[in-house]
Amino acid sequence: MTTITYRIKQGLRALFAFTTDVDTTLARQYLNAQEYALFQTMAHAEQLHSLNVLRTVLTQHAETPPELAAAALLHDVGKARYHLAVWQKTVSVLAESFTPALFARLSARNDLTWWRAPFMVREQHPAWGADMLKAINSDPLVVFLVGHHAHHLDNCGDVPENYIRLLARLKKADGEN
Repeated sequence: MTTITYRIKQGLRALFAFTTDVDTTLARQYLNAQEYALFQTMAHAEQLHSLNVLRTVLTQHAETPPELAAAALLHDVGKARYHLAVWQKTVSVLAESFTPALFARLSARNDLTWWRAPFMVREQHPAWGADMLKAINSDPLVVFLVGHHAHHLDNCGDVPENYIRLLARLKKADGEN
């Protein structure tokens, strides 16, 4: 599937997310009370996306560490810091794809104005999510996976090999959903 087709389908899923219920029972299986409270702050479409990422992660291997399952559910929790409309998400995705230099300039600053927010959220939500999870003392592996899920695997620094393997699983599942 081409990137444009994938993004159109992704946008349509987000646009019509209100028609689908969130499987809170599944989410509660993998999150503690504080993590679940953070999950609830996410937009409805982000919750559905995260549950789909979790389902994909669970089918990748016979065993899924609980930290990977929690990270699948919370990988986009940083986006709860500033909820975006579907059109704002679309603009940031297109800018990143077609004008990466402009996207980099618009996402680098730290002023969440209405016109800059889509770029900042897209770029900075992993770090914001990791900070939110640190604040509630989530497992360090969950914090790492959430904080690095949008980065290239070779930009993770000196971390254990099992962290990289789990991050690769999360990135693959996120990319498929």
